[in-house]
Amino acid sequence: MMFLRCLRYKKVVLLGFFLFTIVYLFVRALHVIVMQRDEDVIKVRNAYVQNHERDAYEKLIRDYEKRIIQGLGDYGSPAYLAGEEKELGNKALTKFALNTVLSDRMPLNRKLRDPRNPLCKQFTYSPTLQATVIIIFFNEILSVILRTVWSVILKSPKHLLKEIILVNDASTDENLDGLLQHYINTRLSGYNITLLRLKTRMGLIRARLQGARVAKGDALIFLDAHCEATEGWIEPLLSRIEEDRTAVLVPIIDVIEANNLAYSTNGFLAFNGTFLGESFQVGGFNWAGHFTWIDIQNDEDKNSLKPVKSPTMAGGLFAIDRKYFWEIGSYDEQMEGWGGENLEMSFRIWQCGGRLETVPCSRVGHIFRDFHPYSFEKDTHGINTARLAHVWMDDYKRLFFLHQPSLENNPIIGDLTHRKQLRNKLRCKSFKWYLQNVYPEKFIPDENAQAFGQVRNRFDMCLDDLQLGDDKVGPLGLYPCHPYLAISQFFTLSSKGELRSENFCAEVFDNSQIKLTECHGHKREQFWMYFTNGTVYNPFSGKCLSSQFVEDSKGLKVDQCKKNAHQKWKFTHENLTALVT
Repeated sequence: MMFLRCLRYKKVVLLGFFLFTIVYLFVRALHVIVMQRDEDVIKVRNAYVQNHERDAYEKLIRDYEKRIIQGLGDYGSPAYLAGEEKELGNKALTKFALNTVLSDRMPLNRKLRDPRNPLCKQFTYSPTLQATVIIIFFNEILSVILRTVWSVILKSPKHLLKEIILVNDASTDENLDGLLQHYINTRLSGYNITLLRLKTRMGLIRARLQGARVAKGDALIFLDAHCEATEGWIEPLLSRIEEDRTAVLVPIIDVIEANNLAYSTNGFLAFNGTFLGESFQVGGFNWAGHFTWIDIQNDEDKNSLKPVKSPTMAGGLFAIDRKYFWEIGSYDEQMEGWGGENLEMSFRIWQCGGRLETVPCSRVGHIFRDFHPYSFEKDTHGINTARLAHVWMDDYKRLFFLHQPSLENNPIIGDLTHRKQLRNKLRCKSFKWYLQNVYPEKFIPDENAQAFGQVRNRFDMCLDDLQLGDDKVGPLGLYPCHPYLAISQFFTLSSKGELRSENFCAEVFDNSQIKLTECHGHKREQFWMYFTNGTVYNPFSGKCLSSQFVEDSKGLKVDQCKKNAHQKWKFTHENLTALVT
């Protein structure tokens, strides 16, 4: 009996276990089915969202295309809007330093006239290299970016254009992600265009490196996102690199006006359409660490259409052999934001065996803004320039740190070990060699000078160039002395008797007015004598530099020499043995 009871109990347990297993498996299967259905719902929902976004993007683009005014700005002519759009464009100009309303109304593939010297057409270029064009942007106007891309596509032979890489430097404008990608997918699908989006803002230097790392072309061509390429722009750049892989090339950079998007060149035509001539400048720099435009010094090069030596480059537009870019040190990755990287690369190229040249038969338009519509938290230009000064300028860095003394021994500039090792590895020449062989016309303000620095009068007022532009003529001004040696208040009395800022000389006009103008080295109106009693005398006019009756921020004059405080001046640094007693 006991045995039978145990047997029945085991059967019940087994039956219960069997039933439990069946129920468990059923529930589990049901759960899997439900979960699978949920996943399917998520996939369907995501697909719907993507399709919905694509539809929305397509509608935005079609609406935008309908508003385009065909022919507006064709051949680089200035364009204008009327009524409310004109007012909106003017407001945009004050906010973005660009007439964005006009840009949005202008065709993305507008026609441009050929701005080259007609003799350029006689050259035959047959490069075999292919280029990767790298364009980086941060919150740039979408129409401006697309006009840059379209110009590259339309003006570059397809066999020379390997790819275009767009690098979005963590823009906050959402249109520069999905909408831009949709435009590329639907309107530019026949071209090899890659859009990279950086998760955090890196700045121009590091963003360009991100693009360069994935590039596949034989040569890299860097462009700003607000450019327009023109006929025949790419062939001479690639041909020159093919001739000399250590040559780094910059095109002539023409001006696209920010207010009306007119394409302006330095060339000019006669009424019958005959090309009369043109002029262009190459790159220089000032001792405060800023890029400047300078005239070509060699007379033979002035009329040449062959590549011309350039001491520096602006940095926004240049072409370089891709492998050589890495061999020569690419960019200093510890530089932040933007600024200074162009001079660092310019000095490095020349000092380490390369060449930097301007190519007259390659022309690209560039929108020059009056101000940057965005900023960085730090003075990245100053920090970056301090880095290049320590690494590349040798003892001449003293002239930069006269203007930026707080950066000379400041740990904020970061570790320089790697860049100094690079200089040693590449066996680079000295900065003195650079000045003597590449930029011999560069004025060195503290060498063979009678006096230099701030020029102060007894009323704590200083000579000032009043922010005179590099290509302008303006008054020699008077302004309260800065507590530091600002570039606008740095003057030298040279061994030739020139009273000069870095790029201009003080000249007497109409026997009384003093203007800063191009130094000509012929003495006369630009010849000055500095006496130990503080008098600054101009022998041509027979008068002395005077601040009497001169208002703050106004131009100085020469006046009859008198023994008064308004004609007494003091330079920060003086060579007493060179002064007139």
